[in-house]
Amino acid sequence: MPTEPSLRERKKLATRAALSRAAWSLMVEQGLDAATPEAIAAEVDVSPRTFRNYFASREEAILYSLVQRGHDLLDALRARPVEEPPWDSLTHVLPAWTTEFVGQRDTIAVLLRVVEVNPSMLAQHVVTYELIDRQLADLIAQRTSTDARRDMTPRLLAAAAAAVLRASIEVWAEGSDDIALPVLVREGLQQVRAGLPAAAALQVSSGLLSSPEDT
Repeated sequence: MPTEPSLRERKKLATRAALSRAAWSLMVEQGLDAATPEAIAAEVDVSPRTFRNYFASREEAILYSLVQRGHDLLDALRARPVEEPPWDSLTHVLPAWTTEFVGQRDTIAVLLRVVEVNPSMLAQHVVTYELIDRQLADLIAQRTSTDARRDMTPRLLAAAAAAVLRASIEVWAEGSDDIALPVLVREGLQQVRAGLPAAAALQVSSGLLSSPEDT
C-alpha cells in the first residue's frame, strides 16, 4: 500500500505544479519568449535558483503538467477490470481523459504553433509523449503478463494509442469544425482496431495497393 507523502514532499510538489502553471500561462498569454526562468520564478514569488532546482529548462516546466495528467490516464486504466482486453480499456478511458489532458482548444493550439517553430519545444514535446508512451507500454505489459523489453505487443498497443492521441489532438486543435475531441479519439481508436480501412482505401485509390479486383 503506497505511503502518504510527507508535508515537505507535498510542498515541493505544490511548488513544482505552481511553476509549471506559471510557465504555461506565460507562454499562452505572452509568448514563449516571455516564459524565461526569471519570469516564471517571479510569478510564483520564488528565486530563479529555486526554479532551476525543479526544472532543467522552461520547456520542461511548460510541459510538466501534461506529464502529470498522463499519470491520471494510468490510474484510470488500472481501475478497469483486469480481464478486460487492453484495447477495450483504452477505448473506454482515452476519449474522456483526452479532454482533461489537453485542456482548452485555443491554448493547445498555441502550444502546437510554438512546438512547430521552436526546436527546443519540439524536442521536449517528443520527450513528453515518449514518456507517456513508455509508461503506458509498461502498464499494458503488467496487465497482460508480458515483458515490454522483449514482447512487441505492449509497445505496439501503446504506440498505436499514442498515435491516435496525437493525431486527434492536432486535427481538433487545428480544424475549423465543431467535432468534439472525444469523438475524434474514439473514431481513431476504432479505425486502428479495424485495421485502418480508410487508409487502405486511400492507398487503393492512389494505386499504392492493388484492389481485390486486380488480383
